[in-house]
Amino acid sequence: MTAVLSQIFKGKFMKNEIDKSSQEIIHMIEAARSNAYKKVNEELIHMYWNIGQFLSKAAQNANFGDAYMDSIASSIQKYFPGIKGFTRRGLYRIKSFYETYADDEFVTAVLSQISWTNHLIILRKTKTAEERHFYITLCIKEGYSSRELERQINSAYYERYTLTKEKLLPKPIKGLRENPFMDIYIMEFLRLPEVYKEVDFRKELIRNMKDFILELGKDFTFIDEEYKVEVGGEEYSIDLLFFHRGLQCLVAFELKIGKFKPEYVSKMDFYLEALDRQKKKDYENPSVGLILCAAKNDEVAEYAMSRTMSPMLVSEYELKLPDKKLLMKKLQEFMSD
Repeated sequence: MTAVLSQIFKGKFMKNEIDKSSQEIIHMIEAARSNAYKKVNEELIHMYWNIGQFLSKAAQNANFGDAYMDSIASSIQKYFPGIKGFTRRGLYRIKSFYETYADDEFVTAVLSQISWTNHLIILRKTKTAEERHFYITLCIKEGYSSRELERQINSAYYERYTLTKEKLLPKPIKGLRENPFMDIYIMEFLRLPEVYKEVDFRKELIRNMKDFILELGKDFTFIDEEYKVEVGGEEYSIDLLFFHRGLQCLVAFELKIGKFKPEYVSKMDFYLEALDRQKKKDYENPSVGLILCAAKNDEVAEYAMSRTMSPMLVSEYELKLPDKKLLMKKLQEFMSD
């Protein structure tokens, strides 16, 4: 009996030791990866700073303007096909980045401690130097990813912080923490394999589209990302699922990278049938789907609806759902960012 107990305790001890060793090694790997991303991010931010400085000086030339920027953007695209962030709009943004912080000693000292995407968010969503300093400091202190930063800005944390006598702590963000330097611009900068970049870009596109749909304020309630439905024992994922209160129906969004293909409609019809059979309440209207295809200069938005719907209900859907032209315009903006 003593021998048996000894073996049990020995087994538990060995398992605890292995678990402890595994965790230590995992921490080493995570620390090394984080340090590597920081180093790459540092080079990336310095690159944008130097380009911004170059463009700012070029602006003093009489030939500077949209045509100049278009020419630069075209040359960059020829040398680095499909590179992200170097459209005319992107170049103006890089120039603005440099000019905003050129004389700001606080920011220049910590410039590379946050990601390029976080810099863009702060430049776009803040109004004063004080507010920019606040969110840059918060990013560094809390290690925010772009999604986490946007949530704090959208919650008007800076305004609430400055108006409150007892200083608020940042509201904890639920869910998995993301590496703040795991940034799509780093993927592009490192010229990682196309499949890896596309997966990362698609995730960002889905996140951006979700936020945009909710900002429209047209009765959309978010349900989930990668919403699971099961058909014939097989599990499938819908990119985004919302409920539209005005139409009283589920709205499924599928986002594709590349040109539109007719089979996307058939697959969406398949998802809608599964939703109507498994998830739709008896008092709700038939589900509707929206297929969004993001390709360079070829954005497509296409609705899919049940053929059994009455013309009157179809008209009501078309009236209350977001206009396809608006969605395509937003897709184009996401593609050129």
